[in-house]
Amino acid sequence: MKRWQLVGIAALVLVPIGATAVRSKSGHRVTAIAAPDRAPDSVRVRVQVLNGTSTRGLARRATQVLRDHGFDVVETGTINDARDTTLVLDLSGHPDWAKRVARALGTARIQARTDSSRYLDIAVVLGTTWRPPAQPFYP
Repeated sequence: MKRWQLVGIAALVLVPIGATAVRSKSGHRVTAIAAPDRAPDSVRVRVQVLNGTSTRGLARRATQVLRDHGFDVVETGTINDARDTTLVLDLSGHPDWAKRVARALGTARIQARTDSSRYLDIAVVLGTTWRPPAQPFYP
C-alpha cells in the first residue's frame, strides 16, 4: 500500500471520531432533543401500571417499555374495569410527565386527577387497543 492510501484511510477513520468529540465538547445533549418520550433527567417519576384488559401479562410488558424510557414503575396490577383506550392519569400536577408517558406508550388519553395523598406521580390504565412493541429476537 502506498503512503497516500494510508493517509486517506486514516483520515476516513479519524475524521468521524474528531467530529464526535467536537459535538460532545460543545455541550449539546442529543438525548434531550431526540427522545421527548423519556423521563426527565434527574427526576424520579413514579408510575403505577394497571391492566384494564383480559390479556394476561400486558401490565408487565408496559412496565418494561416504561422502564426502558427511564420511568420508575413502582406498582403493577389488574383492574376489573375493562376499557378500550389506554388512560394516563396525572396524579401529581405535572402534565408534561403524563405526556411523556403517553408518548412512550404510543397513544393514550390523558386526564388530570391531582391527588397529593398518593406516593404516585402517574397512573396508567391499559386498554385493549394498546399493543406492546415487538420484542427483539435473540437466537
